[in-house]
Amino acid sequence: MHPRITCESKVNKVKKYVAKRLQNPRVLLFLSKIKTMSKKRILNGKSLKFLETYLNNAAPTGYEWGGQKIWMDYLKPYVDSFITDTYGSAVAVVNPDAKFKVVIEGHADEISWYVNYIADDGLIYVIRNGGSDHQIAPSKVVNIHTKKGIIKGVFGWPAIHTRSLAKEQPPKPDNIFIDIGCQSKKAVEKLGVHVGCVITYPDSFHILNKDNFVCRALDNRMGGFMIAEVARLLHQNKKKLPFGLYITNSVQEEIGLRGAQMITHTIQPDVAIVTDVTHDTTTPMINKKKQGHCKMGEGPVIAYAPAVQQKLRDLIVETAQAQKIPFQRAALSRATGTDTDAFAYSNGGVASALISLPLRYMHTTVEMVHRDDVENVIRMIYETLLKIKAGETFSYFD
Repeated sequence: MHPRITCESKVNKVKKYVAKRLQNPRVLLFLSKIKTMSKKRILNGKSLKFLETYLNNAAPTGYEWGGQKIWMDYLKPYVDSFITDTYGSAVAVVNPDAKFKVVIEGHADEISWYVNYIADDGLIYVIRNGGSDHQIAPSKVVNIHTKKGIIKGVFGWPAIHTRSLAKEQPPKPDNIFIDIGCQSKKAVEKLGVHVGCVITYPDSFHILNKDNFVCRALDNRMGGFMIAEVARLLHQNKKKLPFGLYITNSVQEEIGLRGAQMITHTIQPDVAIVTDVTHDTTTPMINKKKQGHCKMGEGPVIAYAPAVQQKLRDLIVETAQAQKIPFQRAALSRATGTDTDAFAYSNGGVASALISLPLRYMHTTVEMVHRDDVENVIRMIYETLLKIKAGETFSYFD
C-alpha cells in the first residue's frame, strides 16, 4: 500500500474519532470548564490584599464600623458618594441622582460572643452574639474587646484524662468558659473585662491549595467583597448604568436581618440583588435529602423561594446561561434566611433575588470558599446589572 494513502487514512480515522468524542456530553462539559477557567481572572493583587485586610479585621454584630471604614476606603475611587446610618450600615452610590434605584447587597457582621458572667475564680462565661457554634469553642484562642484594648483568652476544657467517658458531656453554651489567666473576678475586671464585652476569634485569612479561601467570617464578608469588586469592574470597564446603583453593606444580619430592614427604608430601592453564603452539602454528615445538593467550585447558587421575584431571577438565570457562567440551584422553604427577605418585603414590595456563594464549615473559624465561585458571583451580578433597564417593574402582569 502507498505510504501516503496509509497516512491519510490514519488522519481521517483520527478526525472521525475526535469528532465523535466531541459529541460526548462529558467531553463537552470538560471543554466548557476549560473555557471558563481560561477566562481572564477578575481578582488581582489589590483585590486580594483588600480581602485579607477586610477579613482580618474583627467586625462582630453591633461593632461593624471598623470593617465598614476599610470597605468604604477601598470603594472610594469607584463610586460617587456614600450613605451611612445610625447603626453602621454603609452604602456606596453610583448615579445618586437617578430616580430608579438598584441595590446589590451583602452583610458586614460576623458571629461572636458576649461576656455574660464573671465567676469568683476568674473564669468567664458567655452568651452568643449571633449563631456562634458552641461545639467548636473548646481550645480556641479568643480576643476580648475592651476599652483598654484586646485581652487574650482561651476557651478551656477538661483534659480527656479527667473526663468520664461513660458520661461524657459535650460542649454546651452553658458549660463552655474562657480563661484569661486570672485567679479572681477582681483581677479580670482590673484588665478592663466586664459583662457585655464582645469576644471574637483571631483566626486570619489564608489560601489552601491555590484557590480555596479560608477564614472566619467569610459569612458574609465575602458578600461585601464581591459587591465591591462589581463596582470596581463597572468603573474599570467604563460602564454607564441607566439607574442609581446602591452597593450596600448591611449590619446585624446575624441576629435577624436588622441592618437590611433599616437601610431598605432609607434607600427605598426598586430592585435588590442580595448575595450571601450557602452550604456546600458534599462534606460528611450532611443529609442532601434535607439540604439539597450544592458543591463548592461548581458555581454560584441561584435561590428559589417565595421572597425571590421570579422575573428578576429568570433574568439572572438567562444572563448566566448567555454568558456561560456556571451556576447551581437551591430551593428554600418559606424564608431565605438572608437579607433578601428584608428587602423583598419592604416598601410595599421590592423585586429581590438571592445569589449565594457555596461555603464549607459555616459558622466555624475555617469557613472555606473557592476562588472560581467568588469570581463567578461577581460576573453574574455584573452581567445582570448590564441587562436591567431603568423603570423595569418585573411585574407578573405585564
